[in-house]
Order: sequence, then structure tokens, then C-alpha cells
Amino acid sequence: MSSGNRSHATPASRPSNLMRPGRGHGMRFEKAKNVRGTTRRLLGYLRPYRATLVAVFVLATFGTTMALLGPYLMGLAIDKLVTGEPLSVLLRIVGIMLASYVIAWIANTGQGVLIATIAQKAMRVLRGNLFAHIQRLSLAFHDSRSSGELMSRLTNDMDAISRVLSQNVTQLFSGLLTLFGILIVMFLLNPWLALASMIFLPLMIGLVGLVGKKTRGAFRAYQSNLGILNGTLEETYSGQRVVMAFGQEDRVLDKFDAANATVREVGIQAMTYALLVMPMMGVLSNANVAMVAGLGGWLTIKGMASIGLIATFVTYSRRFAQPLRQLGDLYNQVQAALAGAERIFNVLDTVPDLEDTADAADLEQIKGDVTFEHVDFSYVHDVPVLKNVSLHANAGQSIALVGPTGAGKTTIVNLLTRFYDIDAGTIRIDGENVRMVHKESLRRQLGIVLQQSFLFAESVMQNIRYGRLDASDEEVIESATLANADGFIRRLPQGYETVLSERGANLSEGQRQLISIARAILADPRILILDEATSSVDTRTEMQIQDALLKLMKGRTSFVIAHRLSTIRKADKIVVIEDGEIVEQGHHEELLALQGAYYRLYQSQFRGKEALQAELGSAVVEGEES
Repeated sequence: MSSGNRSHATPASRPSNLMRPGRGHGMRFEKAKNVRGTTRRLLGYLRPYRATLVAVFVLATFGTTMALLGPYLMGLAIDKLVTGEPLSVLLRIVGIMLASYVIAWIANTGQGVLIATIAQKAMRVLRGNLFAHIQRLSLAFHDSRSSGELMSRLTNDMDAISRVLSQNVTQLFSGLLTLFGILIVMFLLNPWLALASMIFLPLMIGLVGLVGKKTRGAFRAYQSNLGILNGTLEETYSGQRVVMAFGQEDRVLDKFDAANATVREVGIQAMTYALLVMPMMGVLSNANVAMVAGLGGWLTIKGMASIGLIATFVTYSRRFAQPLRQLGDLYNQVQAALAGAERIFNVLDTVPDLEDTADAADLEQIKGDVTFEHVDFSYVHDVPVLKNVSLHANAGQSIALVGPTGAGKTTIVNLLTRFYDIDAGTIRIDGENVRMVHKESLRRQLGIVLQQSFLFAESVMQNIRYGRLDASDEEVIESATLANADGFIRRLPQGYETVLSERGANLSEGQRQLISIARAILADPRILILDEATSSVDTRTEMQIQDALLKLMKGRTSFVIAHRLSTIRKADKIVVIEDGEIVEQGHHEELLALQGAYYRLYQSQFRGKEALQAELGSAVVEGEES
């Protein structure tokens, strides 16, 4: 992929972790263009359930019709009572009225259960699509998004949509049906009273539309800022040890308070707009009832209407305002859901910048011969990170990558694993261009052990088996034994079935690293990548890990990133990288004899070590003399 075909985001930093080398490439995505398009796309998830939806709307129609029959029967009963009809006639009307309400309740309950079932099935598909799409996106996307923001889309935004689909779709339909049903019945009963009932209708509709426009923008801002707040929470929780170690509790509290205050402000604004509808609709509804009662009373006096008819119209007028108020409230919820849907579709429309080519093939079992041919790469356009890098590793060789921080060591192995695509040049494995094979078939034959090992909140057995899911328990235990991890695992409370806490926090750093090595051994990769795998442990643990790594590296092509030069003396080839370029290659003794970049790195490390030892030695002597 050429750099001209990508958009880039500015990297915030260059951490040493292999998986997050910088903010990476920006993503191309298409926002939801309008409410209509977003709504159509969202309702598309209900399309597979068309037959059930028809049943839902039939039940909703039937239930609404039965509910509208009640006020008419009530007015009829009042007129019968006024005219002195027998009690049996009144009881018959009352019985029919009660039956209509019972039937309406049964129909509404049935359609509620059906729509809730449909909605949850649709949400399962939408949630699955979003999660699966996130898995397809490259590290560049994840580097430019906070995990809290993505979690907000998978939880808060999904919940907003779920509420609308499972509750509000049929309420919206029933509300509209009730409005039109009442209008039809009222015009059939008395056109003049019907017209009087509609005097405030334009004001009610205008109120819903005006407030709704404000509400949609406010809810979008609210949900966006809620995602930022979730990101702050997730980041703070993940780094709680660092916060406590450096006494930065007040700083993170200030940061949280600022984000929380923003959510509060936009939340108040959104809720204020949402709450405006109900009281204003109540005022207009009462004015509407007063208009109908006044005109109805005058018509009754003139003999143009009956008391029962007036009672029917007053009831219909109140029923008429109820769905309007309900529609106003539903409008707010729909706007919140659409704001969430736009954010979700934003992610779904993000185009992965690492796609297999149409003619890509599976990478067959490899030997491990690796070649970099004149490779150029940049995270940010026109800011090169690697420049004309050419490198060859024979199958089974160990290659050490050394150089100052930010030189491009981690980037080289990120390109080998195809976490990013190069700007120019070619990377080949056993002669195959890595961009012409399926990513999954490539990564299945690579093993990675990072400086900061990641363990899941599952059992030790499951964490090791993550390297190869079809492995038997015996194979898992054999891998742990080779990694020098079997001994401490068996001393855990439940041995291999001990469930680890989040990120394996109930183990030491060395124990987590040994489990990561066992996982890599189980995967049996042909190419192994070790990124500072021993830099964060004590000397004794380092010896255990080094022994496990030597077993793991045996017979495999290995790329080792290390700042401790003492750990890579026996590498088959040492590659020195400075400012994105390979400046030296060779054996340890060869590079020392050149007295170049490697010699300077080596001397700086060991002179510093000797000075430290001398300083510690003099301190001990002074202590003994005193």
C-alpha cells in the first residue's frame, strides 16, 4: 500500500510494546449522511423477521381498535342511561366495553413479547457485526481510538438502540394508529367537534418537531462525551498502579471531574430539551379538552349533540393528546438511538487498511527464510520511520535487532507480522510476498513474546491453550514444562485450573512471562519474535526465562529485540538500526572489531555498568571503614 493511498494520524508517542508502536494510520470512514438513511439502515436489521413483524403490527392494530371502541361504548351507555333504557341494555354495553379492553390488553401483550424477541435477535446480529468488524480493523485503527470509546459504542449506544427497537417501534405505530383512528371516529360522529379538537394539533406537532431537532444534537453530544468519560475511566483503571506509584490521584481525579462535568452539562441540556415536551403538551391537551367541552356544551344546549357524545369526545380528546405526548417522548428516545446508530455505523463503515488481495493464497508450512528488500515505511505521511531497509534471515537463524529507542526495531517486526503495510519494497517469507498471502495463514506461523505479557481472566490452562485451541491438556502441560512454568503452576491453589485475575495480576511479572512463553511453545511457530522478553524481571527469573527462550528458539527463525546487549551475544546475526536505517550487520565479534555503532552501544552499556559497580564498591568500603 502506498503512502498516498492512506490517511495518517499523528502519533502521540512511540512505546516499545510491539502491539502499539504509535497512533498509526488514520482510517477512512463514511458517516451516516442523514436521519432517513440511518433509520433505513437500522430497520434493515429487522428485515429477516418480516413475517413476525406483520403479526406484531396486526396485533397492534387490533389492540388499538379495541382500545378505541371503549370511549364510544361509554358515550353510548351514558345516552342509554339518560333516555331510561333497561338495566340489561346497560350491562350488555358495559360487558362489551370490558371485553374490548381485555382483548386490547391481550393483543398489546402479545405484540410486546413478539417485538422484544425480534429486537433482541436483531441486536445480537448488529452487536456481532460490530464486534467482528472491530476484529478486522488493523492496529492503526485501535491506536487512534480509546478502548473506552469503543466500549461505549458496544454498550451505551447498543442499549439506546435496543430500547427503541424492543419498545418504541410498536409504541410509535400504535400512537400513530391511535391518532388517525380517533380522528376518523370523531369526524364520523360529529365533524364540528372533530374540527374543534384539531385546533391545537398544529401547535402540538410543531412543538414536537422543534424540540426534536434540538434534542437530537444534544443527545449526540451527550453520548459522544459519555464515550470520552468511559475512555478516561478505562485508562485510569488499567493504569491504577502507575497512578498510585507516582501519587497522581489528584491529577486523574481532576481529569475525571473535567470529563464528568462535560457529561453533566451536555446531559442537562439534552434532558432539558427532552423534558420540555411533556409539560407543554399537557397545557395544550388541557386547552384542547376545554375547547371540546365548551363547544360540546353549546351544541348540547342547541340540541345538536348528546351528553354521551360530549363524554365520548372529551375522552377521545384526552386520548388524542396522550399519543402525541407519547410520540414526543418517543421522538427523544429515537433521536438518542439514532445518535448511537450513527456512531456504530461510523465504525462499521471504517474501511480496513489491511485487506487481503483478491488473489491472495494461504501460506503453506514455511521453513522460516525471511527477506526485507528495500523497505520504506512511515506511520505519518512524509515522516519516514524505515528507509531502504534490506535484511535477510536464513531459516533457523536468530537475528538480534539493536539500536537506540525509536530507531525502528519494533517497526521491523510489526511489518513482518503485517500489522501494518509497507510504503515501498517487499517482504518475503520463503520467497512469498507477505502481501500476497492471507494474513491469518501468515500469523498462524508466527509466535510473539512481548515485554508486557497479556493474560486473560481465565484459567492458566486456557491461557496457554490460546496458542493452539485444539491442543490437549497433556500438550499444554508439556509446553509449560518446556517453558519452566510447570513447577510454579502446580503450586497455585487449583494448579492449571487456577483462574487468573484481569491481565494476570495475581501472578508475578516473571510468571506471566513464562506462561506467555509456554503459549508460544504450544503454538509451535516457524518464526519467533521476542520483544524485550526479559527486560522487566530480576536476574534469577531472567535466567529461567532465557533457558525457556533457548528451548523455544531452537530450530526456529527468531527476531530478538533487546536493549541488554549481553543477552544477544550468541545471535547468528546482529542488526544495528539507527534513525530507521540498518547501519551494521554481523556477529558480535565482527561488529566489535569494526568499532562502529554497535561498538559504541556496547561500550556505553558496559562502561555504565562498571562505573555503577565501582560506585557501589566504594560505598561498601566506606561503610566498612565507618
